[in-house]
Amino acid sequence: MSKPETTVATNFLRPIVQADLDSGKHASIVTRFPPEPNGYLHIGHAKSICLNFGLAKEFGGVCNLRFDDTNPAKEDQEYIDAIKSDVQWLGFQWAGEERYASDYFDQLHAWAIHLIEAGKAYVCDLTPEQAREYRGSLTEPGQNSPFRERSAEENLDLFARMKAGEFPDGARALRAKIDMASPNMNLRDPILYRIRHAHHHQTGDKWCIYPSYDFTHGQSDAIEGITHSICTLEFEDHRPLYEWFLDNLPVPTKPRQYEFARLNLNYTITSKRKLKQLVDEKYVSGWDDPRMSTLSGFRRRGYTPASIRNFCDMIGVNRAGGVVDIGMLEFAIREDLDANAARAMCVLKPLKVVITNYPEGQVENLELPRHPKQDMGVRVLPFSREIYIDASDFEEVPPAGFKRLIPGGEVRLRGSYVIRADEAVKDEQGNIVELRCSYDENTLGKNPEGRKVKGVIHWVPAAESVECEVRLYDRLFRSANPEKDEEGGSFLDNINPGSLVVLTGCRAEPSLANVAPEERFQFEREGYFVADLKDSQPGKPVFNRTVTLRDSWGQ
Repeated sequence: MSKPETTVATNFLRPIVQADLDSGKHASIVTRFPPEPNGYLHIGHAKSICLNFGLAKEFGGVCNLRFDDTNPAKEDQEYIDAIKSDVQWLGFQWAGEERYASDYFDQLHAWAIHLIEAGKAYVCDLTPEQAREYRGSLTEPGQNSPFRERSAEENLDLFARMKAGEFPDGARALRAKIDMASPNMNLRDPILYRIRHAHHHQTGDKWCIYPSYDFTHGQSDAIEGITHSICTLEFEDHRPLYEWFLDNLPVPTKPRQYEFARLNLNYTITSKRKLKQLVDEKYVSGWDDPRMSTLSGFRRRGYTPASIRNFCDMIGVNRAGGVVDIGMLEFAIREDLDANAARAMCVLKPLKVVITNYPEGQVENLELPRHPKQDMGVRVLPFSREIYIDASDFEEVPPAGFKRLIPGGEVRLRGSYVIRADEAVKDEQGNIVELRCSYDENTLGKNPEGRKVKGVIHWVPAAESVECEVRLYDRLFRSANPEKDEEGGSFLDNINPGSLVVLTGCRAEPSLANVAPEERFQFEREGYFVADLKDSQPGKPVFNRTVTLRDSWGQ
């Protein structure tokens, strides 16, 4: 992908925040990032994280991390730990300790009682199926529940018995009494509490009734003094309900909700349910599989926090929808790694080369820069009689335009000498297993006299190189819109069968023997790679391809 135009990214919330501070409406701003701990964070969450934490930092405020943990059946401590790790890896730190909506369950329960006593909430015995029928549709108003006019005393008694665990799951629900004829479906007597006999990761078995997301979210914002409650556009229709609760409860503050367009990225799935399906059905190795759209996956793939933050800056914040080309994200990591990743050489498909006129037993320690434009020092490559080159760099019958090694032809070894291919040694099946070459001793650091050598190839020393595993990752889906299979199948039918190729027996230059996990490199002529976070070990490195040197998907 070509470099995007360098314009200042739009963010319609900046002038709103500035105006609120200038007018004295708020002395300082408080934002929050409120994930539900029912899965790992994905690239779409990165936009929200950068927005909420970024605004707070830019305007001298604070941002809370709050887990909206109202559905214990789908939540897990593993997800909580992963979310905290991802936020910090991305470069942000929340104010104080992390918070949980469950911290406010006692207050929310008290406010539910307040609504019952005010005649604004009632216990409803309709089954979920009946409730859907009574709710109406987008074109037809709903009907009042037959239990809507229960007295406050009866509702208080039933709600207390719900809390005490007298009724099974789904038998009753507490609902707000608003307007069953409202054109906004969210105002048609929404559920405040459901019966759910489930162990909670924070509160244990204290509760068997749990508040709905809508009843929890705004009040949690109010308790925390959130000034700008920022969410994605699908919650725009929920804003009247958000405000109804704040208007009808004795809350300490009144936050304001703002909506922005979520990130839609082509070639990508961000549905937590579908990501979990990929994990559960073992299409991937886990939530942190480097092909996943999770932040853990991008981290293991070798993406840097800076590249993801820069990507979020590039796409901006607005209320208009649309699909972002994943090429922009790949551009962001290429730009980062081009400037900051050390160079190294790794031969993915080794072919042994014997330089027949090089003195046996002689070793030259050649120094190559670790980066062509930055002072990162040098690395040492021993050069001797036997080396490895990539098998693809020799062709007996070369295609048109081939500028690498051919019978009788010459190439330059990167940072070393010019060699000529004299003989190809084959096995019984006719496969080339070794090249016999000769070198020009007068070409170290200079061109040969009287002839021009067009090609430059990478190499590693045979004796000192380190054996490694290389995992060539590519996009998980072969379609720009994985949700729509042209033949009517599911998103699983769009999985790219070439999204992972594992190469063993690769040979890396000696400087890579003891790389640290997450150390990143440009393997010359091959792409950008990272030492795997989990599997790479001293002496036995495993490298993941982060991204190719150039975008080949657009071709």
